[in-house]
Amino acid sequence: MKLGLIAGNGTFPFLVLDAAKSQGYEVIVAAIKEEAFPEIESKGAASVHWLSLGELSKLIDTFKAEGVTRAVMAGQVKHKQIFSSIKPDWRLAKLLLSVATRNTDSLLGAVAKVLADEGIMLENSTALLEPLLAKSGVLTKRAPSEQERKNIEYGRAVAHQLAQYDIGQTVVIAESACVAVEAMEGTDATIARAGELMGSLEGGASTLSRALTIVKIAKPNQDMRFDVPVVGVKTIEVMRQSGASCLAVDAGRCLLIDGPAVSQAADLADISIVAS
Repeated sequence: MKLGLIAGNGTFPFLVLDAAKSQGYEVIVAAIKEEAFPEIESKGAASVHWLSLGELSKLIDTFKAEGVTRAVMAGQVKHKQIFSSIKPDWRLAKLLLSVATRNTDSLLGAVAKVLADEGIMLENSTALLEPLLAKSGVLTKRAPSEQERKNIEYGRAVAHQLAQYDIGQTVVIAESACVAVEAMEGTDATIARAGELMGSLEGGASTLSRALTIVKIAKPNQDMRFDVPVVGVKTIEVMRQSGASCLAVDAGRCLLIDGPAVSQAADLADISIVAS
């Protein structure tokens, strides 16, 4: 059995590769030059092919030559990369012209359709990693405080409104006030920006509590093939540095990419994590 892996940033692709191999798959990796870690070369894939983010035709040709008919996307591909100096090939350029809005769902959904038209079906990126999906309930020793629960309730309401426009998955809340909203910069950068905003308030005092609550949700109709919410130990460290004390995620629709180490890191930082 062959499985294609379109590998982006982070350790997510490594986990998918390991899980696929353990289930008997021969994994063909298409590693995105601008994003994938070079260590992917030494993780035991049947073959690794490096290609630019703009080389959609090369991706299709590579998978066809390798006999790949099923594939998964794993790892972050920064949305802002689409608008950088990367040169799209004719197929990607045509795709970009065809989409009405250039948000994540539209762009990756269009890529998935092109792949399907070429006989390559894109499957759920979490299918091989079910144990890493957040379970419902409090995931740390400390449960959210009353104020943190209020922040979560408000943050979820804000995030759900934003998510339908595919703006971002994360909002940062302090005492039921929205401090920061994720756009193209990613979750960790959003949290860091919120910490900087709170720390830069004139006079060092604020009517808002400095303890930030992070709410990260899946989109209302989250396509589990791509752009799945992911939280790792690095996110917890950024939260600690930024003065965030609570993290709320969607149960069953957010990957704790580092497994139990995420909760352990949160416990050490006295950060509460809850999934619902």
